[in-house]
Amino acid sequence: MSGERVRRLVHSAEVAAPAEAVYALLANAVRGPLYSPGVLHVERMDADGDRERLRVWEHSGGRVRCSLWARVAHPGERRIEFWQLRGEAPITSMAGQWTIEEAAGGRSVVSVLHEFTVAGDPLGAEAARAALAVKDNARSTLRSVRRIARSTGGWRQRVLTFQESLRVQGPGEVVYDFLYRATDWAGRVPQVRHVDVSEVSPGIQAVNYRLRLPDRTERATSSLRLCFPHAGRIVYKQTTPWAPVAAHTGEWSVLPDEHGVRVIAEHTVLLDEHALPGGESAMPGRECPQSSGADTELSEASTRPLEESAARVPAGAGKLRERQRPEPAPLPQAGWGQERPARRPAGQGPVPEGGGVRELVRDAIGQASRTILEQAGRHAESAVQALPRR
Repeated sequence: MSGERVRRLVHSAEVAAPAEAVYALLANAVRGPLYSPGVLHVERMDADGDRERLRVWEHSGGRVRCSLWARVAHPGERRIEFWQLRGEAPITSMAGQWTIEEAAGGRSVVSVLHEFTVAGDPLGAEAARAALAVKDNARSTLRSVRRIARSTGGWRQRVLTFQESLRVQGPGEVVYDFLYRATDWAGRVPQVRHVDVSEVSPGIQAVNYRLRLPDRTERATSSLRLCFPHAGRIVYKQTTPWAPVAAHTGEWSVLPDEHGVRVIAEHTVLLDEHALPGGESAMPGRECPQSSGADTELSEASTRPLEESAARVPAGAGKLRERQRPEPAPLPQAGWGQERPARRPAGQGPVPEGGGVRELVRDAIGQASRTILEQAGRHAESAVQALPRR
């Protein structure tokens, strides 16, 4: 970005959690959808030590876009550099970093810096809209990080990861077809009361449905799904999770073998902080109260060259422009016929004591998943039985 007109934005927030806990949350990029509202899905393309390349799907302004990013973690400094490998109009380049610093009383200060250039007039409408989008995303992510990291007992105990699986004696294509056609679930899956599916764009579905919980209450929710038929995968994120779930991501996978297919429903759930013992009381579905320490925009340089305002950003930021290197050869579209990324382990150790809320969420999501898997299996086996015998 050297020699170009650079816009610089820095946003900060104080968090009621130790710096190490906040750094651990931000350092795991694959779990970004849990704490970043606009991020739908993240896949690690490759990694070399503390360096990694990521493919990120984001939802903004009613559309879903996929972009390539690189990150370098500096654990000793509690700092994470990032830069986009390919600009998207009107932004021609983007880089930045997260920094987490200790504060008094076991608290920390989290800052995110963005440095970016915009095509055309740096003072025009396009530049203003791009800056507003960056600003809104930074602030919403900081608010979410602050809520998640500050919870009693730490954020890790609120993450629940599990899976359901089923072996099916039938063609994987038919199993996948049932999972893809979510509109067929209502009436065949007792827990799913109503489903409405629309195509945002080819391979991307917006799903609205009502789910009946084990206590016989019903919750309305919605998800965005990314469908990869050639890889037998559907990944999704709930965009309106139901209390006490703060965030929920998942994946349906159809894995063929010599005996048929194994179908897996994998879930990662972040529980609301008020759902756990010791949490503050709050009305279900209402936004958690904010801690003190509002988001603070520290500096913004709209039209000056990078060097003129480098002293006004956190230490280490001056190295960011060195990260703007030529783009490598394009990566193949993730999921479409390429080798699938390494699967996250199912289950992250035993459920802590007092996990009644965890059991409720586990049962509600697990029962619905198992029923959907069973229906997919019956659908595939029925298709085999309907084939003419030779």
